[in-house]
Amino acid sequence: MTRSLRPWSVLGAAVLALGAGVASGADLTQVYRDALANDATFAAARASYQAGLERLPQGRAGLLPSVSLSGASNWNNLDLRYFDPNITRKYNGNSWQVQLSQPLFRWQNWVQYQQGEIQVAQAEAIYRQARQDVALKVAQAYFDVMVAQDALAAAQALKQANAEQLAQARKSFEVGTVTITDVHEAQSRHDLASAQEIAAESDLSVKRHALTVLTGKPVEPLRGLAVGARLSRPEPADLHAWVSAAETGNLGVQAAQLGHEVAVRDVERNRAAHLPTVDLVASYGNSVSSSAQYSGMATPARTNMDSAVIGVQLNLPLFQGGLVNSRTREAEAQKDKSRADLESARRNAAQSARQAYLGMSSGLAQVQAYEAAKVSSRSALDANKLGYEVGVRINIDVLNAQSQVYDTEQKLSKARYETLLAQLRLKAAAGTLGDEDVQAVNALLE
Repeated sequence: MTRSLRPWSVLGAAVLALGAGVASGADLTQVYRDALANDATFAAARASYQAGLERLPQGRAGLLPSVSLSGASNWNNLDLRYFDPNITRKYNGNSWQVQLSQPLFRWQNWVQYQQGEIQVAQAEAIYRQARQDVALKVAQAYFDVMVAQDALAAAQALKQANAEQLAQARKSFEVGTVTITDVHEAQSRHDLASAQEIAAESDLSVKRHALTVLTGKPVEPLRGLAVGARLSRPEPADLHAWVSAAETGNLGVQAAQLGHEVAVRDVERNRAAHLPTVDLVASYGNSVSSSAQYSGMATPARTNMDSAVIGVQLNLPLFQGGLVNSRTREAEAQKDKSRADLESARRNAAQSARQAYLGMSSGLAQVQAYEAAKVSSRSALDANKLGYEVGVRINIDVLNAQSQVYDTEQKLSKARYETLLAQLRLKAAAGTLGDEDVQAVNALLE
């Protein structure tokens, strides 16, 4: 998939302050950076990636020479009982040796080196996927906080509006223009709004703590979606193009593909245990021994010997109790498993892309519908208030209209953030979600 497959373009983000000004706070990019530095799950993925990089030098080591140094010091006591008198010899022997071994033909070592190259690429794909997961988790947690904040603000505004309506109903009841029923209805809606406010405060606390778990820091005031920010449709606006891109470009698919290639070579590596091995072997050593004879010889003897050897060593395995055949069958089964895992990864990637694309498309339609509903619900509220004042509408009509306004605004806020999240998920499904995409979403925040 090419980089032209972008799920959105920022047509414009008008930063309109709702009050006297816009307070500065942490944005999505800053929270994302904090999560990359402090998230425990990503730290584990980073350590796993560093461990995976070591597969290449480990595989290369099987192709390079090995050098060893050995030494020994022995005290010997020798009794020769076939002589008369018996000969007793006590002597000390010291030796050391340096040996070099260079593989000339070890096919399994070569295959293992190839596996190391593939495993490094697989570790990188898994690490990149973990980084994408951090971006998605941060965006989810960040937007959950924003939705919870908007829900709390809507509940507080509704409570205030119901309190004003309750005060007006009581005043009207005192002068006899409304019945006690209107007062009770207004009181009921005010109490319900108070309960909703308490629930919204609790939900916001939970969502803020979830974000703290990712960043390891207390949550600062967060910047919300700018008023007037517009989202465009995915580019290209073709579901099949995104599904096709996900089936090949998804990082989970890439990791599974590389895992299958490792499994294929593992079969070859285990079969190679039947093949002969050829090594170049060279050694150099020194041996020193001395003896003191208590019978048979009057003078002690001492030997000092140097030795140098170079040659080619051939090893042909004949039978190992069926171990090689068993390991080969095991590797074949693992290869079949990796093939099934690859197919499962492709299907899941295609499903994720399809789900994200449709979620984004429906989200954009919902945003447009809720924006229209917001205008009409406010107009309906104004009309019901005016009708209540002139006596053609009753109190419950105004209360219902107020609830409709704030319910619509809350749903509009949620639809906007869910659409933004679907955009990021679509990029992740295609395997192209990067830091620049987080920054693009961040540009929509005020």
